[in-house]
Formats: sequence, structure tokens, C-alpha cells
Amino acid sequence: MTDRAAPYGRAFEPPETRWRTRDIVVTAVIAVAFGVVFWAWDTVWNVLAPLFAVAKPLEYVISGVWLMPAVIAGLIVRKPGAALFAELVAAIVSALLGNVWGLDVVLSGFVQGVGAELVFAFVLYRSFGLPIALLAGAVAGIGEALHDLPVYYPSNGVAFQAAVAGLEILSGLVVAGYGGWLLVGALRRSGVLEGFPS
Repeated sequence: MTDRAAPYGRAFEPPETRWRTRDIVVTAVIAVAFGVVFWAWDTVWNVLAPLFAVAKPLEYVISGVWLMPAVIAGLIVRKPGAALFAELVAAIVSALLGNVWGLDVVLSGFVQGVGAELVFAFVLYRSFGLPIALLAGAVAGIGEALHDLPVYYPSNGVAFQAAVAGLEILSGLVVAGYGGWLLVGALRRSGVLEGFPS
């Protein structure tokens, strides 16, 4: 009787929220790696900018790369604060490496990380499937828009701002959400995530 009831009882136990050393190390590695990716992606962004000169909002279809560490860390580490920690530290690393936006990327990273973190917190750090990955990427995109529109496009028209916001959210959903979920799946199959629930 007790044995049969045990699995049911375990299903309702609260998720483990205490950070282990490996959680800190892996989140930091994700953050630093993506900080370097951010730095490189800044160059890609600037090189491609002339292609989007006629319709500038379209360049935000590739902005989801800047949201990936929050989704990936959240899916792998599954602890409160992992998404925010990874996104913020990645932004700090990219700022230290140098970029055209300066220290503003730290504020941007914070807002984007909060967006993804809110999604994982909403499901109480219990659900980590594709729908949650997509939602985390999209809400991180909302955070990106909440930062970018007043900072970079305060005087642009409503249609322009809506296009930028919409593409940031879409890129967050597809690139960061779906792309992050695929990357975590590939890492899991490779065996490097042994010791993590993901």
C-alpha cells in the first residue's frame, strides 16, 4: 500500500530549488559562451544592416540569438534564477568584450532574462517541454521590445514600433525558444547533460 502510494506522493513534491556547484558552473559556462556569441553576433548584425535598410524592422528576425541563453539555461538547470543569471552574465561578457551599444546591453540582458524567468516561474519550475521553451523565448522577446522601443525608437511611428516588437517576439519564439529547445535536446543526446534533469 505504501509502495503504491509513494510515486503519487513524489509527483507533488516541490521541485528542487537549491543550487548545486554544478548548476552554478554550467549556468556560468552557458553565459560566458553566449557572451562570446553575442559579441560575434553584433558583427553579423552590423554587416547585415544594409540589407535591411529599406525595411529596418526586418532585421529583428535574427534578434532571437540574443535571447537564447535564458531559454537554454532555464531548460537545463531548472532552478529559480537560472534564466536571468545566464542572460545577464552573457550581456555583461559581451559588454566587456566591446560592442556598439556599450553598457546598455546589460540593461537589455536583464529585461530579457526577466521575461524568460517569469515563464519558468509561472509553471513553478515544473514544466520544461517545447511549449514552455517557445513561451520563454517569446516572453524574452517581449522584454527585448520593452527595452528597445523606448531606448532606440521612441520617435518612430506606431506601425514601425509594432513591426519591431512583433518580429522580436517571433524571433524569440522561433530562434530562442525552438532553437534553444533543439540545442538542449542535442546536448542531452550527446551525454554532456548527465546529472541534470534535462
